[in-house]
Amino acid sequence: MPGRKKSFTTPLHIIDLHDDGFHPLIEVTLFGKHFTLVLDTGASKTAFDQTMLLLTEENTILNISDRLSTGLGTNSMASSTALITDLCIGDLLIDEFEVAVLDLSSINIAYRQLGHQEVLGVLGGDILMKYKAVINYGDKQLILKK
Repeated sequence: MPGRKKSFTTPLHIIDLHDDGFHPLIEVTLFGKHFTLVLDTGASKTAFDQTMLLLTEENTILNISDRLSTGLGTNSMASSTALITDLCIGDLLIDEFEVAVLDLSSINIAYRQLGHQEVLGVLGGDILMKYKAVINYGDKQLILKK
């Protein structure tokens, strides 16, 4: 059928934050390596941790942003951006998009203290809207359409 969009389904892993709610996580591939992202419907833009990103791909070019990021407990966090060219969410290849690059070490410290693995960052509203995300908590799935 012409005009029909293809659906891509990937599993959600729901972690318990020990009496402080739950976070849905997804597995992604970037630079041929596997990472975890927090699915964050409250984040306007997808953001990656600067340290983890540069450890993974030292040739990543960071562009200093003149905007201060808000959220994550602050409204004055300096940020950079990077052009990402090969993010895979399940079978969906997102071949080029810009991410915010921030210091997310406080999130990873909290995750480690709760016994969870570190995350590369958050999958935000930019990708969720563009790919018409459906989050199915009952079936623990994220469905994206292209």
